[in-house]
Amino acid sequence: MPTLPAFSTAKELTYGQNPVLDALLLHFMTENNLEHSIDPAKNASPEQIRFMVALEENSFYAPCGDWMLHFLLKSRLSPDLAHEYGDQWKLLMRLVRDHVPEKDLRIRILHLCRHKFRMAINAPILIPSRMLKRMLTIFLTQSGLDDPYQAIKLQMNQRAMRFVNSRYFNQLVNLCPEDRLQCASIVQLRFELDLLEMERLLYLSTMKRYWTEDIADQSMDTEGLREILGAVDFSPLRGIFAPERGPLRILYLPRASGGIIFDLKIIQALLRQGHRVVVALKNGFYFDSPTVWDLESDPVLAQEFKEAHFIRDYRISKNGLLQAMREHQLVVISDGTRERFNPYRVSVTFARAWKECDLVLAKGEAFYRRFINTSHNFTRDLLVFFRDAHGKFRMYYKPKPEHVHKFSEEALQDKAEEIISQMRRARNAGKTVMFYSAIVGSIPGQVKVAIEVLNTFVAHLRSRMEDTFIINPGEHFEEGMDADDLMYMWERVQRSGFLNVWRFQTDTDIEKSFELMGRKVPPVWAGKDSTYSTGCTKEMNIALDVQRRQPELQIIGPAPEKFLRRREYGVGKFFDVSVNQYG
Repeated sequence: MPTLPAFSTAKELTYGQNPVLDALLLHFMTENNLEHSIDPAKNASPEQIRFMVALEENSFYAPCGDWMLHFLLKSRLSPDLAHEYGDQWKLLMRLVRDHVPEKDLRIRILHLCRHKFRMAINAPILIPSRMLKRMLTIFLTQSGLDDPYQAIKLQMNQRAMRFVNSRYFNQLVNLCPEDRLQCASIVQLRFELDLLEMERLLYLSTMKRYWTEDIADQSMDTEGLREILGAVDFSPLRGIFAPERGPLRILYLPRASGGIIFDLKIIQALLRQGHRVVVALKNGFYFDSPTVWDLESDPVLAQEFKEAHFIRDYRISKNGLLQAMREHQLVVISDGTRERFNPYRVSVTFARAWKECDLVLAKGEAFYRRFINTSHNFTRDLLVFFRDAHGKFRMYYKPKPEHVHKFSEEALQDKAEEIISQMRRARNAGKTVMFYSAIVGSIPGQVKVAIEVLNTFVAHLRSRMEDTFIINPGEHFEEGMDADDLMYMWERVQRSGFLNVWRFQTDTDIEKSFELMGRKVPPVWAGKDSTYSTGCTKEMNIALDVQRRQPELQIIGPAPEKFLRRREYGVGKFFDVSVNQYG
């Protein structure tokens, strides 16, 4: 019987080491309802997880800290783990007792949740925050409440707004520096002032008493603030916002209502500096966390976000998201969840926003646990700030690994323009320009075979067709590009106006490819054609749209109506999403 390998960090865990470990990891994922292959309607695919977490092939990722994962996989209720479970249970009990006045209903909810709690601690493999999520769902459905904190959050925001509009807040933030700043140029001086303002805003935004107390403490004077800030290491800000980096795209993750009013002051400063910001709010009740629905029910937030652009599509395309970010400095989205940060449950829009931003600016100790206090790295630079249990301001910076490469919008546009230039030259030389759409990864595990089939057939076409410039997508792939990158690039090429013929792969094409390779058609490829591919389905829709504007475009291949059985291509992958991922 194989034994479990020893591990000290979560990064060491991978599928394929031995069957016992594979079974345990799958057991952990299924018990936490996070396994994509079991429930693709709710859980993100491994490819979408890689939008956010820097994982190698077959790597394992759990949305919890390394120490917690160590005990959960061994089903050991350590004192620290028992404390985490206990904290979640206390949150639930307090919530029910404060917001369910009817005795019988209150008892029913508490006892039902107690059964779930006992199951969790008797065989501790459930992440405590996932346990709380289940009990919150029970509470919400049984009580009939949508947001028991609605009035509380409204009051927090009102208090915070009164404070940020006060002369006291203005004095703390805008007091001129006592000493003359070192100034090599006006640009450098402006940068130093921006940094000073950012330091003050970040620090003040974590002072909870300014939105939880009716009369905010005003004992801290400007001299006291200057002394406090002088003891904090703000050095990461200097590198992150260095002028030579240019404007950044920032994904901002707020923590609490009330605090979000201070967050908006930070965001306004970032916008003034030329950056673009995407704010991600919760999709439903999670205690005092601000939600997308608060912007409709809270007049304070409605006023503060009146200039923002709202994306209500939870599955927005890369093109749609980039267009929104180009046209609007401030964009608001939902993360798609009612829990702490959990990449397996975030919306497609959130995953794409993470991927397209340069920096994730996150507020709260929960983000410290998920981002910093883990051995896993992430695909974007992370800056986390919060006030700890002792009231001390903390800030942590975690840069993305050097091997993580981001294909910027400009880089993809440049690649597209290079191909378009080749098409233009071919047309000017009197050649016919053809694009060949084919299955690349719609058959799981067959990507290499698919590319071989594609390259073989395109070579065959080129040998038979005179004065024809054939574009083979398989010849323009670069390591690190995913389906989002490719579809964005190819759509620019396809809509350029230089295509004469758009050919879609048929089953006959595939059979001919295997014949040219001297092999029989494997069973998994039998009867397949481009209608089996969600990527090709999207391209057929583009082809028909282009043909409406350019009637001379010839479309060859399966009939368009045969593509209707397929949906949008999977997020970050080259094969299908067969069911709706986010209900």
